[in-house]
Amino acid sequence: MTREALIKKWLDNALDAKETEAFKKLGDYEQLTKLSESLKQFKAPEYNTSEELKRVLSQLNSKKKKKRSSTLKQLVKIAAIIVLGFSVVYYSSTLDTTLTTDYAEHTTIELPDASWVTLNAKSELTYNKHNWNKQREISLRGEAYFKVSNGASFNVKTASGTVTVIGTEFNVKQRRNIFEVTCYEGSVKVVYQDKNSILNSGDNFSILDGKLIAKEKETAPSPSWLNNESYFKSMPLNFVLNEFERQFELNFDTKDINVAQLFTGSFTHKDVHLALKSITLPLNLKYSIKDNTIVLTRE
Repeated sequence: MTREALIKKWLDNALDAKETEAFKKLGDYEQLTKLSESLKQFKAPEYNTSEELKRVLSQLNSKKKKKRSSTLKQLVKIAAIIVLGFSVVYYSSTLDTTLTTDYAEHTTIELPDASWVTLNAKSELTYNKHNWNKQREISLRGEAYFKVSNGASFNVKTASGTVTVIGTEFNVKQRRNIFEVTCYEGSVKVVYQDKNSILNSGDNFSILDGKLIAKEKETAPSPSWLNNESYFKSMPLNFVLNEFERQFELNFDTKDINVAQLFTGSFTHKDVHLALKSITLPLNLKYSIKDNTIVLTRE
């Protein structure tokens, strides 16, 4: 006998013993009996069993629909959370990775292809891990030394130009008014203002204040700053002082000094006074330090 037929016979008090046992096993048994007790208090003389059955069944079905709807909503919420979680993980994995260095800070990282990059002070490097196997490309602001593993083309993009290699070691510096690339091993291609230059081991490409500067062959195996020392050859003093500021987080007062004069030499990154002497003595300058400012004067 169907559920509806059992309920109708129960309402008509027509259930036999077997049907009564079946009725008691219904999932709605307790709700039906409680509803029946309540209805007895308001039962009118013209009580219509069929109509009442329809109303009772309608209420029960409504409750079941609400329950199913509530369960469905919970499942939808759980599914949404799972989808959102996967979306966040996927989205995060496709974002660019950016590394920065502060004053007097160097940092070395390994790229997904086992290439290595060392960032000089006050520099920024950005690349995408997700697309790395398809496109080995890095954006650079500042200075970095690269050891590139063999593979597909490797591009370093800067605001001044692009350096393209396959597998080699090279240094790229892109600061205010200076763009410099030095190849230490292998060969690199430098694209600057739609012009291509090929550098072999020991070659360098230097743009200073918009002008191409010729330089001698590089004989050192790597840039000096990797060993905490900055080296310059015939460079304007203002570029030397700018690098000093990045390594020591100090400012210069040079109002009485000709910062266009050329400087050849080096300074250490480990001792501020020794570094200052390395710069000032060859140029016959004096210095004094007040707070975070270094004042340069003529002797």
